[in-house]
Amino acid sequence: MPLDISSKEIIGDCPINSNCDWKFLYKSEFNQFQLPIYRCNTCGLQAQFPIPSQNLESIYNEEYYTGKSEYKYKDERKTEKFDTYVWDARLRNIKKFIASGNFLDIGASFGGFLARAKFFGFTPFGVEVSKYSAEYAKQRGIKIYNTEFLKADLEENFFDVVTMIEVIEHLDKPKEVFEKLFRILKPNGLLVLQTANFEGKQAMQEERNYHYYLPGHLVYYSRSNLERILQNVGFRKTIMYYGVDFSLLAKLKKSRGSFQNISDYKNWFRISYYHLKSKLWKGSTSSMVMYAVK
Repeated sequence: MPLDISSKEIIGDCPINSNCDWKFLYKSEFNQFQLPIYRCNTCGLQAQFPIPSQNLESIYNEEYYTGKSEYKYKDERKTEKFDTYVWDARLRNIKKFIASGNFLDIGASFGGFLARAKFFGFTPFGVEVSKYSAEYAKQRGIKIYNTEFLKADLEENFFDVVTMIEVIEHLDKPKEVFEKLFRILKPNGLLVLQTANFEGKQAMQEERNYHYYLPGHLVYYSRSNLERILQNVGFRKTIMYYGVDFSLLAKLKKSRGSFQNISDYKNWFRISYYHLKSKLWKGSTSSMVMYAVK
């Protein structure tokens, strides 16, 4: 049975308004994780509840990156040569807005993206909760705050660019998170967010089977409520990229990092179809990248 709960029990203070009306939506069924998902009928946010008590260091450990845990992520060190194609393409797009300066990546992992940001003329900084990956990033000569974002001692009005690539959904206090993001950026600074768009047709059609319902994903956004949140905290402009903010060519080059044999190149048809679909029929997929200017 769904729990009888209040708004504050789910995500604390609402990042949009104080009139949240949380109702049980369903239990997700992707990969049989069976996560209880609630939806606010006022602002459209979704959230996992009860929020699991998490020892983050025990979750984001070596097993998480080497594929030995139930909830895992790839070890980017093995595919860095190929990931660089996407990182460089994204950085070239970012430089259309900000040419240089202090660059913070939240969820920096092993520091590959930040190493490329340094190559492109930025001064790199990272926040990474995993001690395992943070230590490796530090060995690259990158300043890393090995803690949770809200606990990191970050100077206000200091960063020219802040990126959160597939990270914002991991954080359970969105109002505090977005307010801090705004404070640490310089005036005219750029925030880059990549997450899933739960107003996209893919998420709406797959519902409880959508692949973004994962144990570490706590809050789920859409284009409209993400724009409202950013406007509420003070960002003066948002730019939406359906799909991603880089080219299909970069994506295809990156995909080669996971190929095992020549037949894997057939995946290029699927990748190309998804990418072009997201650009030609906006909202037909649920991938999105949003830029926000302070």
